[in-house]
Amino acid sequence: MRFLSEKQVREITLKYGTPVYVYSEAVLKQAAESLLAFPNAFGLTVRFAMKACPNRAILQLLAQWGLQIDASSGFEVERAIMAGVAPHTIQLTSQQLTANLLGLVKKGMRFNACSLHQLAEYGRICNNSRWREISLRVNPGLGSGHCQRTNVGGPSSSFGIWKDQIDLAQDSTQRYGLKITRLHTHIGSGSDPEVWVKVAKMSLAIAEQLPDIIVLNLGGGYKVGRIEGEKTTDLQVCGQAVQTAFEEFAAKTGRKLHLEIEPGTYVVAEAGSIVARVIDVVTTKPDPDGYDFIKVDSGMTENLRPSLYGAQHPITIVPQLPDETRKTRNYVVVGHCCESGDILTPAAGNPETVATRELTEARVGDFAVVDFTGAYCAGMPGAGYNSFPAAPEVLIRQGGTLQLIRQRQTLKQLVENEIGLN
Repeated sequence: MRFLSEKQVREITLKYGTPVYVYSEAVLKQAAESLLAFPNAFGLTVRFAMKACPNRAILQLLAQWGLQIDASSGFEVERAIMAGVAPHTIQLTSQQLTANLLGLVKKGMRFNACSLHQLAEYGRICNNSRWREISLRVNPGLGSGHCQRTNVGGPSSSFGIWKDQIDLAQDSTQRYGLKITRLHTHIGSGSDPEVWVKVAKMSLAIAEQLPDIIVLNLGGGYKVGRIEGEKTTDLQVCGQAVQTAFEEFAAKTGRKLHLEIEPGTYVVAEAGSIVARVIDVVTTKPDPDGYDFIKVDSGMTENLRPSLYGAQHPITIVPQLPDETRKTRNYVVVGHCCESGDILTPAAGNPETVATRELTEARVGDFAVVDFTGAYCAGMPGAGYNSFPAAPEVLIRQGGTLQLIRQRQTLKQLVENEIGLN
């Protein structure tokens, strides 16, 4: 297990039940510190892509440590503000314009226009000289992700203004009296570090066409290796290459650009685990193509990634009682939903196919710990499916104490907005 001990697993489940999200403040801080040490030539801002894990306590900790916020909707902006995050440290990069755009801009939020339409709407709505500086998200023509579903660059992606439409964007800014001072690119989650560096250089070439740019935001997407064979991005290696590119740009143009990055997964993935309970053990082994299955009281309701992407997460079986010695067996681990796609051990990159894991022999009542689930799990759940309420979230403070940071949802809360027939 990444940061939990068997004793802690039993203590947490006794106090909070299962399933439950558990976060480590110590691991979270290690990730934040490594990102704040990202190589840079002329200054650095680290924005947390809060969609990865938007819990209030997580946002508060990251803000204390000096990270700012990348928000993907107006609701995320308001959620961050409700958590106490200063509005001027939040940038909105969204597919959908928020109805409260002017109100949030007045509070200090930065806006990143992601299309020609958004750019024009900003110019029309926020037509005050105080807000004339604007950020532009550009699709640089190339993307990369751990699978095609997380690739947000290139001609098959709708994210950002296409690289060949910069002149149209400039026409719009002139029409509305805007000034493009920040440029933004992002190519995907779990991107290839070499592609990321290549796109950074492509982004600098775009910045060269925009003389007022003082900040270049290169997004995030740094890969986190969750299981054996997956490699974590070396921030120092890819960052050094980008630092050199910024220095060369400055030597060529005389412009020293401030660097921004927007990691999500890299900040929180390793700092989170899901603790579930083994609720059944079944087999189809009488058939030559059969399997042994472990069923747990979690699954796509807490972690959609395996069902969506064929994502891989380490799984550890913790016996319900300590000091038990058991053999190992090969299992397929599945969730509790009435859904054939609720699989926690799909084939790598292929959610359509099951795969086995060698795990400690499981018995009903044991616990299953799913590691590296801090990112895009509690923030992107299937909660509510089969009417399963949302799981609670617990933080292990640096001193070792447990703190509940989100209560378990009740069935009453799940249905409270429904209106029955008279």
